[in-house]
Amino acid sequence: MAAMRYEGSSIDPTRPSIARVYDYLLGGKDNYAVDREIGDVFKRDLPGSVAIAFANRAALTRVVREIAKTTGIRQFIDLGSGLPTADNVHQVAQRHAPESRVVYVDIDVQVLVHGRALLEDNDRTRVVAVDVRDPEGIRSHPVTLELIDFSRPVAVIFSAILHHVNDDEDPAGIVRYWRDQVPPGSHFFLSHFRSGDNPETKEAEKVLQQTFGRGRWRTDEEIASLLDGLEILDPGIVPAPLWRPDESGHPWNSGGAGRELTVWEHLIVAAMARKPDSP
Repeated sequence: MAAMRYEGSSIDPTRPSIARVYDYLLGGKDNYAVDREIGDVFKRDLPGSVAIAFANRAALTRVVREIAKTTGIRQFIDLGSGLPTADNVHQVAQRHAPESRVVYVDIDVQVLVHGRALLEDNDRTRVVAVDVRDPEGIRSHPVTLELIDFSRPVAVIFSAILHHVNDDEDPAGIVRYWRDQVPPGSHFFLSHFRSGDNPETKEAEKVLQQTFGRGRWRTDEEIASLLDGLEILDPGIVPAPLWRPDESGHPWNSGGAGRELTVWEHLIVAAMARKPDSP
């Protein structure tokens, strides 16, 4: 659950934030009572649902590690990045490829404050305060242009953000914009709430819609359509714990191989795609 904000230009501790609720579910400290109240609905009334947050975060770290280790891509754009936590994109990428450059994009005020403090000593990482629904504003931002060379392949990350973009806000158009802006060989990561047509899906969607007015569980076909024009890489669109899992035991990197997934772990999927070479 990455961040989108609608609360003005300063932190409002009386209104819940998607980013802070996510932080609370992951065991973070950057949240308020109002965020914990929403988080506790998931913990108390939807037992096991917190697995969605952990499964998503673990898949993200595996994807970034995979890109840094197996491709020549050394620049990342993390759209709707959320609050900093363990193994952020720049930390994972730079661990394996120190020259990697990362632009985080978010408009939640608390994300911006914490992100900029975390990154002030890292000259290859920046935070851009532009809404994910304004891709041109992100693409043309001076900070983005300072760090990202759009003549070279880019890793574009949509980690748990597009399910917070409602249908009438054209999430497919957002992905299409970035697909058209980056050169062949660029990689895309997408994680998304997956509709299970079950009571868990309906109740979780109800909580998010009533609280934030957004939070859209989509079918496999709808999620695949978001990646139209891209080559979806193995193993395809799968439950996040099954996206190239390892069994290292690290809480962020371990996957779901060799065990039966919970119903909740089936409700968050992950996929990596590549912009194919021009014909």
